[in-house]
Amino acid sequence: MKNEQQKSTAPRAALNRLALCLALASTGGLLMSLPAQAATTAKQSPTPVAPKRYTIEQFMATTNIGGASFSADEKRILFHSNKTGIFNLYSIPVTGGEPVALTSSTKDSHYAVGYFPKDDRVLFTRDQGGNELNHLYVRELDGSEKDLTPGEKLKALFMGWSGDKNSFHVATNERDARFFDVYRYDARSYARELIYKNETGMNVAQVSDDGRWIAIGKTNTTADKDVYLYDTQAKTTKHVTPHQGVADNSPVGFDPASKRLLITSNEGAEFTRLMSYDLASGKMSELEKADWDVVYTDFSDDGRYRVTGINADASIALKLRETGKDGVEREVALPKLPGGEIRGVRFSGSSGKMAFYVNGDRSPSNLFVYDFASKQVKQLTQSMSKEVNPDDLVDAKIVRFKSFDGMSIPSVYYQPKEASPTNKVPALVWVHGGPGGQTMRGYSALMQYFANHGYAVLGINNRGSSGYGKTFFTADDGKHGREPLWDCVEAKTYLASTGVIDPERIGIIGGSYGGYMTLAALAFRPEAFKVGIDIFGVSNWLRTLESIPPYWESFRQALYQEVGDPVKDKDFLIATSPLFHAKEIRKPLMVIQGANDPRVIKPESDEIVEAVKKNGVPVEYVVFDDEGHGFSKKKNNIEASGRMLQFLDKHLKTANTAPAK
Repeated sequence: MKNEQQKSTAPRAALNRLALCLALASTGGLLMSLPAQAATTAKQSPTPVAPKRYTIEQFMATTNIGGASFSADEKRILFHSNKTGIFNLYSIPVTGGEPVALTSSTKDSHYAVGYFPKDDRVLFTRDQGGNELNHLYVRELDGSEKDLTPGEKLKALFMGWSGDKNSFHVATNERDARFFDVYRYDARSYARELIYKNETGMNVAQVSDDGRWIAIGKTNTTADKDVYLYDTQAKTTKHVTPHQGVADNSPVGFDPASKRLLITSNEGAEFTRLMSYDLASGKMSELEKADWDVVYTDFSDDGRYRVTGINADASIALKLRETGKDGVEREVALPKLPGGEIRGVRFSGSSGKMAFYVNGDRSPSNLFVYDFASKQVKQLTQSMSKEVNPDDLVDAKIVRFKSFDGMSIPSVYYQPKEASPTNKVPALVWVHGGPGGQTMRGYSALMQYFANHGYAVLGINNRGSSGYGKTFFTADDGKHGREPLWDCVEAKTYLASTGVIDPERIGIIGGSYGGYMTLAALAFRPEAFKVGIDIFGVSNWLRTLESIPPYWESFRQALYQEVGDPVKDKDFLIATSPLFHAKEIRKPLMVIQGANDPRVIKPESDEIVEAVKKNGVPVEYVVFDDEGHGFSKKKNNIEASGRMLQFLDKHLKTANTAPAK
């Protein structure tokens, strides 16, 4: 939950950050930020004209793609795409051309892990109907598939290849549903051996290329973490980040030579920097820092290149470095590209090529390949729907406003083209997932859909959001349903100050923890917003905290510290759970739920809907039987998004704007 990082592009660093967040993905992108007042007036036409309106079907005709891996001969790239309405695997030549489908699922989404390093077999993962119990599969050379992690009610996580590429590592919770053990798989026979039996409940992160070391993370609180190192030869575990006070120390990965463990740490500082731990001497040294959080780093297989991602004010800024023959790292210029943010960098086995995605506010992710020798870059995909003109979409702006206590609240703002002082538009306060997520720059079909139909959207990064320093991140601890919510209410004042928003037509919307915030706003500040849309949101903290998946065990106590202990803090959790205050909800409410959601189970939505209906206010409830915590199927996303707009058009756009008595 709390330690969610936005769309990390580091495959080696991803494991420690993936499993334990109660959050839907937010948006990403890259453009320069503007001061709050400048942002609201920049490039405003004196007589704004509404753009061409697009249907949700037209927006969703855009293709979502991700995952990139070079084939052994470096002639093709593997990725996943929802071109058919559900994610499947595709291969595309690095010289360009039509992608070739490798899977043809019509039921469950398939996500690419990567090509085998020495042949054309493919690793991929999928769950069952959104239940998040992912298994690891191999697509054989003849097109058949094999489940490498068979069994019921288990979850498997790919942990990377060995340095010689003859084996790979997988973590599963098959032995104990609470803990992940680590296995080494033979790349030919798939025979496996247990190399780490997890009996301490910590988070396995990565295995060194030589197979000797395993990096392990321990979550003390949502803001305080430690790194341990397990020696598979000596069978010993060493604590490598002893510290005083609150510090987030997280394992990032080993260097290809298996000589160093890289760690992000904010010990003694507001933002995380990159530290290097020498495995032989035990010496810790600083490798890289910035004025923002360093969120990941990753190497090419031979160690020649290293790419680092920095969370710079709701955008991921990349730095690429090359190690010369003298052993010194030097920064390498990134290729010149169309406006947007580079994501998902992957190097070819020889380090001769680099695959990556580019994503912007008005352009969804597209796959590119860069040749280091020729310095040529080639775009391989065109993801945007041919029916949507990007000129009709809007650029996001980074804005800030002062909250009730003077704290500065950063936000990502989308303003409709037709908004003006003489044509004031309705607005939505969008709350991200988490707690501790972050709304970032980048393409969001839903936000653009709303803006295209005349709704301003303010993606608020209320206190407790990641990316803005340790103090800001911890400012919501034990305060959910109060101070973070008050930030959202204060956002109304900011929106009204733009001069182009109707202050009487402002709603609130959010997914997961943002769904909770939506319900909390309607229950605890019923005067504030005209409508609310809850997407997969928590209504009863007691039940959610008691029903979290067993494989969240390593994070359980930290979650209790953050939100509340269902035994010790029962009264507080009742006081901050909207379900117990549903009689106060008097504004129109829409609730969207996946029947297979393992994080926010269906009764959370069933009961809040039933309770609010008793108030005699409009309630619309949409349940998807084949989804979990989020949308994996385009048809469901289309239906949900379209119904959201219909709900807003009915209850917000045409709302009675007379002041409440």
